[in-house]
Amino acid sequence: MTDKHPQPNRSQQNSHVGFRKSLLSSLVLLSVASLTACGGSGDDTPKPEQKIYPAYTDIRASGGDTTTFDASESGHGFSTPAPNLSADELALHLEGDLSFETAFTTAPNSAHPELDGLGPVFNNADCNSCHQRDGRNSTPIVPAGKSRIKLGSEAGIFLRISKAPNEPCTIGTAANDYCAPIPVPDFGGQLFHRGVLQARDDWQQNQFIGQADVYLSYETKQVIYSDGSSVTLKKPVFDVENPYDAPGETKASSNLTSNLLQDDVLMGWRNGMPVFGLGLLEAIPEADILANVDAADSNNDGISGRANFVFDAVKAKAGDSNPVSLGRFGWKANTPSVRVQSLGALRGDMGITNPLFPDESIAGTALHNSYLTRTGFVDTGAGVDGEPEASAEFSDSVVFYAETLAVPARRNVENSDVREGARLFEQLNCSGCHTPSFVTQASGDIGGSEMIAGHKSQTIYPFSDMLLHDMGDELADGRPDFLADGNEWRTRPLWGIGLTQTVNPQAGFLHDGRAATLEEAILWHGGEAEKSQQDFMVLTAEERAQVIDFLMSL
Repeated sequence: MTDKHPQPNRSQQNSHVGFRKSLLSSLVLLSVASLTACGGSGDDTPKPEQKIYPAYTDIRASGGDTTTFDASESGHGFSTPAPNLSADELALHLEGDLSFETAFTTAPNSAHPELDGLGPVFNNADCNSCHQRDGRNSTPIVPAGKSRIKLGSEAGIFLRISKAPNEPCTIGTAANDYCAPIPVPDFGGQLFHRGVLQARDDWQQNQFIGQADVYLSYETKQVIYSDGSSVTLKKPVFDVENPYDAPGETKASSNLTSNLLQDDVLMGWRNGMPVFGLGLLEAIPEADILANVDAADSNNDGISGRANFVFDAVKAKAGDSNPVSLGRFGWKANTPSVRVQSLGALRGDMGITNPLFPDESIAGTALHNSYLTRTGFVDTGAGVDGEPEASAEFSDSVVFYAETLAVPARRNVENSDVREGARLFEQLNCSGCHTPSFVTQASGDIGGSEMIAGHKSQTIYPFSDMLLHDMGDELADGRPDFLADGNEWRTRPLWGIGLTQTVNPQAGFLHDGRAATLEEAILWHGGEAEKSQQDFMVLTAEERAQVIDFLMSL
């Protein structure tokens, strides 16, 4: 008789047992998962956030072998010679230090002819006045109860001036003066608010006044964070009055006659910069800087750095048929080398001619011609020996000094808030413009001279891409400078920035000194930096403080 319910064979029995075990295991796992999801007996401890810190978080030697570790709390933190100089180099550096602090006098000075030649119009009489203790100059203060002040000898800020071009200049050639700013007739490219005693025709009423009077006032606005806290920002406003070619005139005068006060004259205010680490920035390979150019913003991060290519007086003097170089220095990257920057300031800011710039800053203007005729002073830019007012030896020492100042080491790198600030700095994409590091070139000439041995193959952390960026309308001066437009500024290196107000408590930040704190400087960022600025504003108060702590460690 056939069994209606046949028993499975051993193979089938084993298969069914395996299935039951598998089912039971699945039910157990499902049960555990359900209990865990409902707050049951499973391990519900939240996993800690995995934080990734950028590679530069723990770096201390910002300037490679040129770093000084002895400047942390010193008022002379920017004034230390690079520690890797040879004995001969150190001697030249110290000679340059004396030259940097030399105060010049009116010509002629028969007792000290090596000091004469100041002016006849100028902004300051020595390098140190614009770069106090080799850092930033003091921001002028408008006293309570006054609406404005007149700038005088205390100001390290000056004014670039030029005529508005008919159209943007995009490729520099000899025919268009390499896109250089167009000088204001009878004034030039920089406004000199100070002068020697008889600089002007009307010197009895305007003693020690230069091309014009400059007045400073401030406008303020308030920025409110998402947590309700606020910061008051101040913006400097400069008024230019009483120009030498039309005494007493102001912009409000009817029938303006002064060349300086015409509507097509552009004015851009400049604050003196720190001068340490310049030789290292000069030694960054050009190709490495240009590798970060992203004019079309191809990666869609909102950042589109551009290079400025500028007239190079060193190349021109050497007879180069195309005297153009990558701009590296100045607020708009408008100078190519430490030599051009230093000796251009010697002639421009002080009126001291030198081998690279042998002509007076106001040569050929009505003011200079009148001064020479009225006074009989021989102040044509050449001494009694026919040579420029600053000798080649003096000039070389000043350049070498600016090239070989040590970079201060970072501080407090182990501090947890500093480390968190480094992470947030990266998260905010501040490093999109403030490129942390470069390696200097291993050999070759720099700025027309043999490369300094101690600058070769150094890994440095300047936190700048050395490129131009649109920083928005609030910071714009509207004045083009070679290929830079009126909204663009070179990324400011951040190394040493935490010691700025240790070196000079009255120093301000940004191109015109408007920001009294690093927080204020961040809040002024716009244009390509606006997203980073907006992201900073929605951080918690603790996180914002951590970003500042990181910057203060640099």
